[in-house]
Amino acid sequence: MALLPDSTNRDYRGAAISAWFLVLMGIGTVAPGCIHYFLPDGGAGVIAHIDLGAQAHTIVAVFAWFGALQIPHGVAEVVIGLRYRPLTPLFLALIIVERGLMLLDGWFLKGAGGHHPPEHYASVVVVALTLVFLALSLRGKA
Repeated sequence: MALLPDSTNRDYRGAAISAWFLVLMGIGTVAPGCIHYFLPDGGAGVIAHIDLGAQAHTIVAVFAWFGALQIPHGVAEVVIGLRYRPLTPLFLALIIVERGLMLLDGWFLKGAGGHHPPEHYASVVVVALTLVFLALSLRGKA
């Protein structure tokens, strides 16, 4: 029994560029996942410029935990974009939900507070782009 079943790409009817966008998103998820998991401060201080203060250990642990989630999620996005393209619309929709929730939190809810790390800005762009690629993946080939 193989780890991965045969490719289902022949059954995908959406735009190929949407699947490639999903691959790019997967790489763009694994990379920060590795930063969050492997950097000594998880990127909280050196990248996001968060004042770690007395809760440094907890903040770094949460960043590592999030990185541990990002790495396999990003790998799944890459695998789907390369081998199981019929799942592309589902995973693009999941990215919209994930980044939409991050966007809401970072700009309007618990995370809103004047300081906006790079991810807050990236989430706005990612939601908009992913909506376009989701539409293309559902539209079918021209």
